[in-house]
Amino acid sequence: MQLDRRTAMAAATAAALAPTARAAQPLHLLILGGTGFIGPHQVRYALARGHKVTIFNRGRQPKAWPGEVEELLGDRNTGDLKSLEGKTWDVVIDNPTTLPFWVRDAAKVLKGRVKHYVFISTISVYAESNRIGADETAATLPYTGADAMAETADTLRASQGRLYGPLKAASEQTARAAFGEDRTTVIRPGLIVGPGDETDRFSYWPVRLANDGNRWGPEAVAPGSGDDPVQFIDCRDLAEWIVRMAEKRAAGTFNASGPTKPMPMKAMLAEVGKAVNSQARLVWAPDAFLAAEKVAAWSDMPVWIPARGGDSAGFHRRSMARAQAQGLTYRPLATTAADTLAWFRRQPPERQAKLRSGLTPEREADLLAKLRKA
Repeated sequence: MQLDRRTAMAAATAAALAPTARAAQPLHLLILGGTGFIGPHQVRYALARGHKVTIFNRGRQPKAWPGEVEELLGDRNTGDLKSLEGKTWDVVIDNPTTLPFWVRDAAKVLKGRVKHYVFISTISVYAESNRIGADETAATLPYTGADAMAETADTLRASQGRLYGPLKAASEQTARAAFGEDRTTVIRPGLIVGPGDETDRFSYWPVRLANDGNRWGPEAVAPGSGDDPVQFIDCRDLAEWIVRMAEKRAAGTFNASGPTKPMPMKAMLAEVGKAVNSQARLVWAPDAFLAAEKVAAWSDMPVWIPARGGDSAGFHRRSMARAQAQGLTYRPLATTAADTLAWFRRQPPERQAKLRSGLTPEREADLLAKLRKA
């Protein structure tokens, strides 16, 4: 069994590292937000597939692209889309949009000049997360404010996340209304992980388990019993699949997360630990203990969401069947973990010194001391 598992992982890794096949028909792609998290991976993959690529962003960010990339400047916050006027593209991939007026304004310039629109939404649009195996037909969060088009980056920040899901759902609706159901693809990713993740919502675990900088002790706090399910997707798997969906112009709505089969937290941490040669011993902290110590799921304990029934039972158990039927594939978790750690180690010392998610060494030491006394 172990040999079969290693053989399968080796085959998947080889496939991920194999030369990228050229697309049957080259396209001219416009990528809005081509320099963010998943954007650069989309650009590199699209070039490898033989596509012509234009990116649109607020400011020039030097990138060593493996091919010619046209860069257009503008600012969707202020409505500055002049650089897009008078041009045509086969497919637009809209990565960063959360505000519906961004879609509305883009449609005013691009409608009739693009053949297909791919909107990158979020799995956070769903109104409920209590049903295991829920698919794309589940109800989304309604926008209940006065005017979705009047919401701005400032009002979104002021809501402390409350408006994020509703505004993404409203943006989806705006895209479909502007470009048509048959010319619109909506992709709803779950937690996006891998090299380039500036949130550390997954990066914490490879860094912590590798004990970079010898900042932590030999024991690592892990959440719950280890049985809670997890879902996430490597940024490269997502980016490459989005480009392939653009090639097919596959209309509709698709959840986009992984892995292929259900994975509990303990299996994820075991895989990550092996990938980074961890010597840490996991100490599982009960849900009730973490709640009493005000250790927050997702932020203090990245990736983890308690799933003991109730409102969050289906959060990490959504159906990905539609996306998988459209060719969504996954590289091994060990590859994601090792590559994420390697990326993090290339960051400036001040960036490495303070993780943006997870427990600080001091907080973890305090929790471990309390767990020993419990």
